[in-house]
Amino acid sequence: MPLSHIDEAGRLTMVDVGTKPVTDRTATASGIVYMRPETLTAIRNRKTPKGDPLEAARLAGIMAAKQTDRLIPLCHTLPLSYVNVELTLAEDHVLITATARAQAKTGVEMEALTAVTVAALTLFDMCKAIDRTMRITDVHVRSKTGGASDWSALDVHPSDTPHGSG
Repeated sequence: MPLSHIDEAGRLTMVDVGTKPVTDRTATASGIVYMRPETLTAIRNRKTPKGDPLEAARLAGIMAAKQTDRLIPLCHTLPLSYVNVELTLAEDHVLITATARAQAKTGVEMEALTAVTVAALTLFDMCKAIDRTMRITDVHVRSKTGGASDWSALDVHPSDTPHGSG
C-alpha cells in the first residue's frame, strides 16, 4: 500500500483532498487521566488550588480542536461546526471524551484526539500541585463517521489492535 503522505521523491506532503466530496464528518475520541482518590475528592469538592480543573480542561480541549492544523504539520484546516468535551469522574480516574464535527473533504479524528489530549494535559496542569502521580493513558479514536467508511472501536476485535486492547 502506498503511503499517502509521501511523494515520489520521498518527501512528506499534505494529501490532496481537492477532488473528494464534502460530507458530514464526526469523530469521537477518549482518554483517561488516572489520579489518587484524594485528588478526585478535591475536584468534586472544588478544593483545588488553581480553580475548577474540569471547566479549564473542557475549554482547553475545545480551543485545541480548533487549532489542530497549527499543531499537526500535515493536517488540513477544517471548518469545525461542533466540538464537545466531556469529563467524567470515576473512582480512580477522569474519563475525557471529545466529539468533533464538520462538513469537509477529510475526517476530524485528529481534532477529536487533539481535544482529548490537550484537555488531559490541562487537567494534569491544574492538579499537579496536589498530585504528581497522575497518568494520562488510553487516548484513542472511539468512532468516526463520514467519508469512505464509518468505524467504531466497538467493531474492532482486541487481536486487531497493536497492543491487544480495543
